[in-house]
Amino acid sequence: MDKNEEMVRKLLDEGWANDEVAAAMLKVKRELFVPQAYAMYAYYDTPLPIGYGQTISAPSIVAIMTRVLDLKKGMKVLEIGAGSGYQAAIIAEIVGDEGIVYTIERIPELVKIADENIKKLNFKNVKIIYGDGSLGYESEAPFDRIIITAAIPAIPDNLIKQLKRGGKLVAPVGSLYFQDLVVIEKNDEIKENKILPVVFVPLIGKYGFKGI
Repeated sequence: MDKNEEMVRKLLDEGWANDEVAAAMLKVKRELFVPQAYAMYAYYDTPLPIGYGQTISAPSIVAIMTRVLDLKKGMKVLEIGAGSGYQAAIIAEIVGDEGIVYTIERIPELVKIADENIKKLNFKNVKIIYGDGSLGYESEAPFDRIIITAAIPAIPDNLIKQLKRGGKLVAPVGSLYFQDLVVIEKNDEIKENKILPVVFVPLIGKYGFKGI
């Protein structure tokens, strides 16, 4: 059993991942998405620096955010905060070739890194966009699922509008220093559930944090 398999087995045993998420994580090795200097720590359950003040989330957080999205084959997903591309790759594995993942990143250097990582794994169903993720991606809306991988003070109305009826959105919502992982379900009414306390780097943008 290699280190990735050990990590995924632990995520299953501890309830962070379900079988579907675990299968995707087995196929997407985390070590490919961290800087070489941190490769030895790739399978520790901890966030790691990826440069430019950003991090790759801890495997347990990636697993639970993916699990609560309740992804299906063929879904159209918007990710806000591409980072090095790890979360997008796992989502892409689950939604399959008939699905698509649009992921937005505001840091040009990370757009390049994420694009290179995604291409190495030959994913054809991931589109990486440079821009302000807090605006969403209206030209391809509505989305079946939206995932925000940076802290946001509140869920912007524009993102709710870009979510399909019956869709789900997951995001860390709160202050700069402490957030709750929240799942939004959009039907006749907007239903919100808090999952667990988390700490993410802030989302910078028009509807994110300003002046940092």
